[in-house]
Amino acid sequence: MQTLTTTDFHFPGQRSLYHGKVRDVYDIDGTLLAMVATDRISAFDVVLPKGIPYKGQVLNQIAAYFLDATVREVPNWKLATPDPMVTVGSKCEGFRVEMIIRGYLTGSAWREYAAGARSLCGVPLPEGMRENQKFDTPIITPTTKADEGHDENISREEIIARGLVSEADYEVMERYTRRLFEIGTQMAAEKGLILVDTKYEFGKLGDRVILIDEIHTPDSSRYFYADGYAERFAKGEPQRQLSKEFVRQWLIENGFMGRPGEKVPEMTDEVCRSISDRYIELYEHVTGRKFEPAPEGDLCRRIETNVLDCLNRLKG
Repeated sequence: MQTLTTTDFHFPGQRSLYHGKVRDVYDIDGTLLAMVATDRISAFDVVLPKGIPYKGQVLNQIAAYFLDATVREVPNWKLATPDPMVTVGSKCEGFRVEMIIRGYLTGSAWREYAAGARSLCGVPLPEGMRENQKFDTPIITPTTKADEGHDENISREEIIARGLVSEADYEVMERYTRRLFEIGTQMAAEKGLILVDTKYEFGKLGDRVILIDEIHTPDSSRYFYADGYAERFAKGEPQRQLSKEFVRQWLIENGFMGRPGEKVPEMTDEVCRSISDRYIELYEHVTGRKFEPAPEGDLCRRIETNVLDCLNRLKG
């Protein structure tokens, strides 16, 4: 079970390399980014000790699929996908905020609500809601974007007051967030899925607000199966999901939530294979395409060759 969990390339014009929780990001000449989606997996802001086969390919190809599908509505950073695990695009000045939009009360929002919270990121929540209930209108619940540790919930007003994003840019981000969620919801419905919640990241390219990073992947989004949703909700039963939430639930059931002193449970080959299968299942559902595993072999050599060819084309 081959996985790629770290990279350390040296491309012409490379200025820096940033290892994120999942992606390795190469700054090329200060104008381009080569973003490698590795097979690392994180939960509760902790990178787990084993990689997941084909996870990077799934994430990269889902993101490319939706970036291409939405670019006429919302400008984005993508220029090329030279390798199944790599996207190359324009370097933008990223905002230190993530825009989370929720169509349903579930996940961490439900856990806070069940604990008594009736406001989330400054958005009031009505009494009497149940787990997995649909909001009348999707709510936006931003977080700060932390390089390390936990992201923190933050309100629109705090973002503007702290100067994290100007009011004018925030209004564009909010408009783009709602439009992307509308498109994603429609595309999911066509495949028999419900886009439950997701996150978007934005930056500036010159004076334009640009969508950056991934979009509508299982690492950034939660999907329910539409078939059976109403019946399960009426009975108070868990929904059938395609998301990373099942990884979090597995960790919780085995005593890990990222708190000090807790140990990550053993990730057997069987566990890793089952997670991989769920990622592939989501790819096929959300894109309507058969997953075609990239050729095995020397992953690093393949990626390096493909990225070099792409950079030569873009610079030439």
